[in-house]
Amino acid sequence: MKPLTKRISSNAVAVALLTVAAFGLWQAVPSSPAEAAPAVDHSLVPVSTPASFADVIEAVKPAVVNISSSAPAASRYAGPGPGMPFPEGPFPGGPSMEEFFRRFFERQSGPAPGSQMPEVRSMGSGFIVDPNGLVVTNNHVIEGANEIIVTLNDGARHPAELVGRDPKTDLALLRIEVDEPLPYADFGDSKSTRAGDWVIAIGNPFGLGGTATTGIVSARGRDIQAGPFDDFLQIDAPINQGNSGGPLFDAAGKVIGVNTAIYSPNGGNVGIGFAIPASLAAPIVDQLRNDGYVERGWLGVQIQQIDEEIAEGLGLENTNGALVASVVTDSPAESAGLQPGDVIVGFGDGEIEDIKDLTRQVAAVRPDSEVELQVWRDGKTVELEVDLGENPDDLATKASIADGDDDEATASLGLSLTPLTPESRQRYGVDETVEGALIAGVTPGSPAALKGLRPGDVILRVGQTSVSGPTAVTDEVDRLRKSERPSVVFQVARGGEQRFLAVPLA
Repeated sequence: MKPLTKRISSNAVAVALLTVAAFGLWQAVPSSPAEAAPAVDHSLVPVSTPASFADVIEAVKPAVVNISSSAPAASRYAGPGPGMPFPEGPFPGGPSMEEFFRRFFERQSGPAPGSQMPEVRSMGSGFIVDPNGLVVTNNHVIEGANEIIVTLNDGARHPAELVGRDPKTDLALLRIEVDEPLPYADFGDSKSTRAGDWVIAIGNPFGLGGTATTGIVSARGRDIQAGPFDDFLQIDAPINQGNSGGPLFDAAGKVIGVNTAIYSPNGGNVGIGFAIPASLAAPIVDQLRNDGYVERGWLGVQIQQIDEEIAEGLGLENTNGALVASVVTDSPAESAGLQPGDVIVGFGDGEIEDIKDLTRQVAAVRPDSEVELQVWRDGKTVELEVDLGENPDDLATKASIADGDDDEATASLGLSLTPLTPESRQRYGVDETVEGALIAGVTPGSPAALKGLRPGDVILRVGQTSVSGPTAVTDEVDRLRKSERPSVVFQVARGGEQRFLAVPLA
């Protein structure tokens, strides 16, 4: 990327000098004190580079681990899903359209159902946060994995189980079984971190093993469009492939971030890395440790940013706030009396500057909490009381975890199921007359994925038996598996259409 620079041509300089000479203005005219910019504070004590980071690295490195995982190769194209049949009719002088597209999707999807799926192995980093073997990493390091191995600093390898994960913040918590306490790292205070502070990143780039790099915090509060809660620390400590999930330490050896992403136009490190700040990561890890999932408050509104023209039209003094574009039916927002056109300018004790601000503040409050909203309406501020609900996405995760081991029958197919709720119906556009089990997740490369099933689909029947929820689906799939059926037939609803399809049980 070429730097943006402004250049003044030599001809322009010459013309300027001639103009000055013609008017006899050869003396420089100093600007008045009122116009002069404030001087740089030269009284600041220069800070020299630390002589060495060796002591800090030696102290914290035993808490840093390598994570390797394997998962079935993801199917990029699984063919058309329910309600999306192959086109019919012949190509001139060639195969039928149905045969052409079937061959295309089979090439893209890899092995046919029933054949052995190739595995994809990935490498990442993590760090121990509890002496009993709890390990933090990125969700994308272990997503879809059927095997996770944690390698400690001393080379010992341990199989890991997933305690919980949060895709919205890209965090996951693992557990390994150990016979004696492990060295662990503590979260620090990322809120007091400033641009220019020294940082140390330790991870496993390119599978080389524990590697430390240093740099500074380049900026705070970066939004890289990775998720709804982006609030990254930007750092220039080199971050490369395999560093994902590793810790970012401050000079005192406290974890102030989880290394997650890099900006790389060419695939290599260019000195722009991003870490999830500890202020966001630590509460998420605590929830995953205690519950295995994350609960967030939910308001139930569609919001948009306010520009200057909208602000003027609504009589606002500035562009602060979040404009309510629509209100979800039967949501906490509707119950509280929020209306389209309202501008939310305050949430609890905090002010709302933009839509990201509102999203983060709502998510930081537990469901069922009562919060006071300050809303700009008809040229004045009004106050509303709202009882926050639970985020529909979190409900789906919570339901799949709550079902626990009784999901094994459907999990083997690559399906994560959840009950239908008013929130999930609203999110996926499921009609109130539809009853069944909502598909909350599909494992890449699984039998369900290869058949085109996807989140938002609703299973109405298993074989010829109607089902009312996840437990009914699981029981019926388990019964068919014990009867040695080669496949299970689902009736699935999507977008107002219904279709039967068979998913292999083997």
